[in-house]
Amino acid sequence: QVQLVESGGGLVQPGGSLRLSCAASGNFFSIKAMGWYRQAPGKERELVAAISSGGSTNYAASVKGRFTISRDNALNTVYLQMNSLQPEDTAVYYCTQAIYAIHSPFKPGSWGQGTQVTVSS
Repeated sequence: QVQLVESGGGLVQPGGSLRLSCAASGNFFSIKAMGWYRQAPGKERELVAAISSGGSTNYAASVKGRFTISRDNALNTVYLQMNSLQPEDTAVYYCTQAIYAIHSPFKPGSWGQGTQVTVSS
C-alpha cells in the first residue's frame, strides 16, 4: 500500500497563495495519475485537480485559472499551487493516487491523511 503524506496547508488571507505538497512512497509513482480532492464542512468530497502519468491535467471549474497541479517523478511528489485563494476554498485537501495512469476519469486508489486549508481575514 502506497503512503501519501501531504504538507503545506495553513491559514491564509483572501487573495493569498499556498502550495501543497504530497510525497508518495513506493515504486510506481511515475506510472500512476495523481489528484487532489477537497472536502469542506457539510459538503461532499470533490476532485479539484488531476494529473496523468504523462503530465496532462484537468481542473474543477471553480479553481481553473487559479490552481495548478504538477508532479516531480524524480522526487515522487505532486504539488498543488493555489493562488487567489477565497474563503470558499477552505477545506481539508487530500492527495490521492489513482488506480490507473489516466487522469480522466479519475479513479482514486490510495489517500493521504489530508491537510487543512483555511482562507480567512
